[in-house]
Amino acid sequence: MSLGSFLTSLGAVAVVLGVMILVHEFGHYAAAKFFGVRVEQFALGFGKRLFGFRKGETDYRVNLLPLGGYVKMSGENPLDTPTGDPREFLSHPRWHRFIIAIAGPAMNILLAIGLLTGIYMVRYEHAAYMDQPAVVGWVQDNSPAQKAGIQAGDRIVRIDNLLNPTWEDALYKILLSPNQPLDIAVERGSQVLTKRVVPEKVGKDEVGDAGLEPEQVINISAVEAGMPAAKAGIEPGDELVSVGDTPIHSAQGLIRRLQDNGAKPIEVRVLREGQERAFTVTPVLDKERGDGAYRIGVLPGSRIHVDKLPFRQALLRSLQENKRNSLLVFELVQKMIQRKVSMRQMSGPIGIAQASGEAVRQKGWTPILTLMAMISLQLGLFNLFPIPILDGGVILLLILEGLMRRDISLTVKERIYKAAFVFLVLFAVLVIYNDLTKAIPALGG
Repeated sequence: MSLGSFLTSLGAVAVVLGVMILVHEFGHYAAAKFFGVRVEQFALGFGKRLFGFRKGETDYRVNLLPLGGYVKMSGENPLDTPTGDPREFLSHPRWHRFIIAIAGPAMNILLAIGLLTGIYMVRYEHAAYMDQPAVVGWVQDNSPAQKAGIQAGDRIVRIDNLLNPTWEDALYKILLSPNQPLDIAVERGSQVLTKRVVPEKVGKDEVGDAGLEPEQVINISAVEAGMPAAKAGIEPGDELVSVGDTPIHSAQGLIRRLQDNGAKPIEVRVLREGQERAFTVTPVLDKERGDGAYRIGVLPGSRIHVDKLPFRQALLRSLQENKRNSLLVFELVQKMIQRKVSMRQMSGPIGIAQASGEAVRQKGWTPILTLMAMISLQLGLFNLFPIPILDGGVILLLILEGLMRRDISLTVKERIYKAAFVFLVLFAVLVIYNDLTKAIPALGG
């Protein structure tokens, strides 16, 4: 990674995580202030105070270690001796404390909903096939899908318990199922056939891959100067219709058709400004590639769909998308606990920095705002997990105390918090180690 890319990633992750943490802690702060709880510190980061200012009774500060943030309220530590001050956290009824605890994650979830709503209202670009029915455009040779008998043209009508999935739904299911059998029902003509596919574990993140490529419209993203396509008159933006007598619905389908044809002249039909045009090209052998592939000098790409929705529709779509992403998070955690997927699918600060840098380098604001929405949702959900020290742990203890109608003893709480602290430290080390093994492959062995 170049110095410029590193600095871009560093700046991007500082903004992304800074906004997420600020919004989260503001939720706690606003709820505490609303109920009259004294807030002593509003901090970004941990450790030694670097700079800040004091206003009223609160010290607003930025600390040395940029690994989170906190809102320190008077009397919130259950191990401290309460003084009975009505403005202390523990002096307030449990339902006040419950709302203060849940306000942070709630703000992150609301931010995710708001960001996606705004994106959908202004301009959301994505591959057109992602929200289309899952029709197979290509099946890779010797892939799990081919071994299971899935063919190009099949429409996936069920994948496990999910009916009529879009390609986005189907791809997420496959990604979260490495080495795990998936029951897939496909519609082929008038028949519905059930297949069992076991996606392979691939990549640094060890995600699942079944060897399927979506059926989609293939646009020419770029044309290489001096190559057969350019000489014939094919232009960027043309939509591929067919090569020879074969309709083209996937990039792999184009590649295979050219290899089968070899160095013989072949007709390529495209759509340009709504009119179909035909060009004759003669593929050339790429001598620089070890596989001896035949090429015509085009870069195939996906048709891009642009959403620009009114507020109500944008909000409804944002709610649906965040609901789907939430269920995917819970499914991923469940499979990790069951050891069905690798912990390497998780990303920490380094992974987020890399993703943030890549998003910033892409054209427009959509990629970085979409990433922020995803991270904000995941941060909100993670903080709701019933782990003491996290907001979810505080909420769980409040619920238990409410059911018992008495406080849990300080001795028990102390042991719970110590165990939780050790767990979180080990978890943080594991996540950062995962990031390092993916960024520096030699560490992964």
